[in-house]
Amino acid sequence: QVQLVESGGGLVQAGGSLKLSCAGPRHGSSLTMGWFRQAPGKEREIVAATNWNGVATFYGDSVKGRFSISRGAAMNTVYLQMNSLKPEDTGVYYCAADRAWSGFKTGNIDYWGEGVQVTVSS
Repeated sequence: QVQLVESGGGLVQAGGSLKLSCAGPRHGSSLTMGWFRQAPGKEREIVAATNWNGVATFYGDSVKGRFSISRGAAMNTVYLQMNSLKPEDTGVYYCAADRAWSGFKTGNIDYWGEGVQVTVSS
């Protein structure tokens, strides 16, 4: 069982910033990793994803230009820098990891974190 450990959620005012972190397994450097989020009453949606070496990235339309995904030096950690936050960014953010990029296209993900709450006040 692959364990993903998230941190960095919290409460921030609109226009502020937060950085989420997700630590994957020690030998998880080959996994595609990323983030999904789910707002109350809405379906889970992809936020961002990056391939095993951080070169290829994908962003959901609603966060392009505001969020940035990156991998740590050991490649088993993924970060999500969230700037210019809006109230509509509020939700539970889930770290995700998959053995293939396709998992992030379909939402059929191999491994999920437990989620962290991000709340943006207006």
